[in-house]
Amino acid sequence: MSIESVRTPDERFSDLEDWPFEPRYLDGLPGFENLRLHYIDEGPGDGPVALCLHGEPTWAYLYRKMIPGLLEAGYRVVAPDWFGFGRSDKPVDDSIYTWDFHRDTMLRFVEALDLADITLVVQDWGGILGLTLPVDHPEKISGLLIMNTAFGIGATPSEGFVAWRDFVANSPDFDVARLMGRSIPGADESTINAYAAPFPGPEFKAGVRRFPALVPTDPEMDGVEVSKLAAAWWSQ
Repeated sequence: MSIESVRTPDERFSDLEDWPFEPRYLDGLPGFENLRLHYIDEGPGDGPVALCLHGEPTWAYLYRKMIPGLLEAGYRVVAPDWFGFGRSDKPVDDSIYTWDFHRDTMLRFVEALDLADITLVVQDWGGILGLTLPVDHPEKISGLLIMNTAFGIGATPSEGFVAWRDFVANSPDFDVARLMGRSIPGADESTINAYAAPFPGPEFKAGVRRFPALVPTDPEMDGVEVSKLAAAWWSQ
C-alpha cells in the first residue's frame, strides 16, 4: 500500500544549534516501502548501542545534549525520528497513525540496522513504545535509561492528560513552538525554532495530532496486551 506523505524541506533544518550530526535515511522498511525514515548514527560501529527514542511532539534533536556524553562513554548512538516527526516522512492521513504503525516502525528499524547490545534511552512516547521492544527481541536488550514515560497498560488517565488529549484533538494546527517554549524553562528562540522546524503547516502535523489519542488509557485499546507483557519482562 502506498502511503501519501509530505517531506519537510531540508532548509528547515539548516544551522541548528548543538546539532552537528549527519542525517541518515532508511527507505523501504517492510510495510513502509514508500516512506523515508530519518535517523542519526554516531560513534563506533561495533560498540554497545544507545537507542534514543523521542516523544511528542519532539524529534531526535531532543537528545542533542546527551549524545556527546553517550559517545564519550563508548556508545554507538542511534536516534531515529518516528514517521510524522523530525526529518522523517509524514503521512498526511491522520488515520494512518496507529499503535501498530509506530511499533512496527520501531521493530523494522532495529532489524534493518541489525542493532544489538542495546541500551534503551527513552522519554514519553519513546518509552511507551520502546519499553515493549524486548517482547519481540529480548536478546537485544542490555540496559535502560528511562525518563518520564509509562507502560500503556490501560490505566485511567489523569485529568491533565485528558485535557491535553482533547486540546490536541481539537487543534489541527496547534503551535508546536509555543508548546515547547512553555515546556522548557529558559528555552531560547533557536531551541524553540528547532523543535518547530519539522512542522511548517497543518498538513505536516498528523502524527503530532494522533499521538495523544493513541496512549493506551483503556483496557480495550491497542497496545495494552504487549505493554503488560513488557512490564512483566522488565520486572524480572
